[in-house]
Amino acid sequence: MNDGFFNTKQMRFLGALTLLMALIALASYATLNFEKVDFLNPVPATISVSGEGEILAVPDVAQFSFSVDAEGDTASEAQELSGTKINEILAYLNEQSIEDKDVKTQNYSLYPKWRYEEKVCAFNSYCPPGERVQDGFEVTQTVSVKIRDTKTAGSIIAGVGERGATNISSLNFTVDDTDALKDKARELAIKDAKAKAYMLADQLGVRIIRIASYYEEGGYSEPYFQAKTMSYDMAEESVGFGGAEIPVGEDSTVVRVNLTYEVK
Repeated sequence: MNDGFFNTKQMRFLGALTLLMALIALASYATLNFEKVDFLNPVPATISVSGEGEILAVPDVAQFSFSVDAEGDTASEAQELSGTKINEILAYLNEQSIEDKDVKTQNYSLYPKWRYEEKVCAFNSYCPPGERVQDGFEVTQTVSVKIRDTKTAGSIIAGVGERGATNISSLNFTVDDTDALKDKARELAIKDAKAKAYMLADQLGVRIIRIASYYEEGGYSEPYFQAKTMSYDMAEESVGFGGAEIPVGEDSTVVRVNLTYEVK
């Protein structure tokens, strides 16, 4: 009888142990399945927002270009005449406190001139075409100028025209340090995007964990632009141009950003 009692006790123990092992196995299987689910879908939930920042600034630099043309019977003569005019203009710019670093040659070309000589032909006879003959040389030099005191732009342009510039063009006003404007515009754009992200997260009932990605569109500026081309004669006819006030307007620097946040 004692043997039967012990056998029953052993059977109960073994049954309990088997049940415990089954529960452990089931728990391990469930854990494994959860891990598989996480593995199959590793990408966290995210939200994406965009922001824009704009900075307006009054241009502090005026830029324009001028050209000088000169002709001569020989290349050296044409170059000498061109150099004399250019040097006179450069001396004038120096007198107006324009630094050497703000004056740059954009183009310099020297090329021969040609003309056609018509041949004398007998009446009612065949007349061959004219012959191309070299007729001296021509020099063209184009120089760009940066004026840091925009109020003097009109008078300086008039002075350049009075000293032999054959044409003056591409007058425009810009901000010299555009990087500083982009930094400020970027700061505003990020602030705008962050505000939108937290508002969206609150509306969706989720919590922002961390930033997942950042993308910035190229910052760009929209400067005021005034193109004006005039010859020396036009400069003389444009009475009062040298003393007229030239509006500079404002530069608009815009930066756009896109932020993606991980949420939970």
